[in-house]
Amino acid sequence: MLDANLRNWLLIGGRHLVVACAICDSSLFAQQPAVGDPTVAPRTRPSFPQLQAPQAGASTTPSDRSEANSFATPFGAAITSPAERQKAYEEIAAEVAILEREGKLLKRVVRLAAPTVVHIEAEINGEMANSRKTSVEEAGSGVILQFNQRHYVLTNRHVVRGAALSKINIKLYDGRALHPYRVWSDSASDVAVLAIDAPDLEAARLGSSDALEIGDFVLAIGSPFRLSHSVTYGIISAKGRRDLELGSGKDGVQLQDFLQTDAAINPGNSGGPLLNLRGEVVGINTAIASNSGGSEGIGFAIPIKMAANIAQQLIEKGTVSRAFLGVQLDSRFSAESAARLGLPRPMGTRVSGITAGSPAEQAGLLIGDVILELDGQKIEDDNHLVNLVGLMKAEATIPVLVFRDGKTTTVQVRLTTRSP
Repeated sequence: MLDANLRNWLLIGGRHLVVACAICDSSLFAQQPAVGDPTVAPRTRPSFPQLQAPQAGASTTPSDRSEANSFATPFGAAITSPAERQKAYEEIAAEVAILEREGKLLKRVVRLAAPTVVHIEAEINGEMANSRKTSVEEAGSGVILQFNQRHYVLTNRHVVRGAALSKINIKLYDGRALHPYRVWSDSASDVAVLAIDAPDLEAARLGSSDALEIGDFVLAIGSPFRLSHSVTYGIISAKGRRDLELGSGKDGVQLQDFLQTDAAINPGNSGGPLLNLRGEVVGINTAIASNSGGSEGIGFAIPIKMAANIAQQLIEKGTVSRAFLGVQLDSRFSAESAARLGLPRPMGTRVSGITAGSPAEQAGLLIGDVILELDGQKIEDDNHLVNLVGLMKAEATIPVLVFRDGKTTTVQVRLTTRSP
């Protein structure tokens, strides 16, 4: 008996193939008689229209000849004429050649990028409720970068968090294994950097995550379910994803500006690169939204501009400096509030307070200003502004577009470093 829970199956007998669907009329699925069973009448073959040969002397048009060499099937008119079949094969080959050229591009990108990707396994020590020590093996991915003539692996903090250097195993594309000699990490962004030293390391090239647009094609390389150097393909589905619940407390990812992709990302892809079709790293794969624990077409990657900036600070200073603007924001700013101020629609966030001596005060920002843009990026709400400031470089001078007294104005603000 066939399992009633199956959606589709194939019934194969003799020289005929019958494709059946479980949601169709069950009368179509009568049990097939055993070959040679004399108690069962042979199955009636389907009848097709009788093809008539043209009478002698009758003219035959090209359409007549085509019809004479074909018959109806569930897939359309079958091509049976040798000449027409040869022509069809040639036409298909020409069209497939276009697809194959595109496929060769993907293969070249993978061959170029794969040696820069590593598989990471880390034994992380933990403590159970009864104070007994326990260890958990975490698996993930990473990508090799070069900075000041030295090599580093860029990955996610949650892949190596709490692991001793000797318990972090990095497997290279060529099969070599090594341990990092130093690790830096930033909990607010879930970025980690592993310092490594070995001959003949291949470093990845970084692309522009700012230049990405929704719909751009991307590839993800990593170790889903410990299957190292697996490649998936998809597009950028969205940008600027925030407010994801990733971790908790001090280990929660607070600064978020994720790229969203439908390239399949699964457990083990964390820390691996998201690539554009030039073979350049544009993101670090970090998280998925899933009810099953596996890929459901919603994955998130840290933009490489953000990850590389944090990595550089960690390497140079051992810590990350967060920018400081010095404004308090009105969490009750609503569509009605925007309309009363004369804004055409809800946008930006309203300033409800200014910190004395802060960059905001020195730049001339005022209570009641509605901040519409920060360094060219449109502000959606107060959380968005806080997030963007936290991701910016301290000591940078940026333009801030505000709505004040019924009109827009731009002020230049020099950010400072937030106090610990």
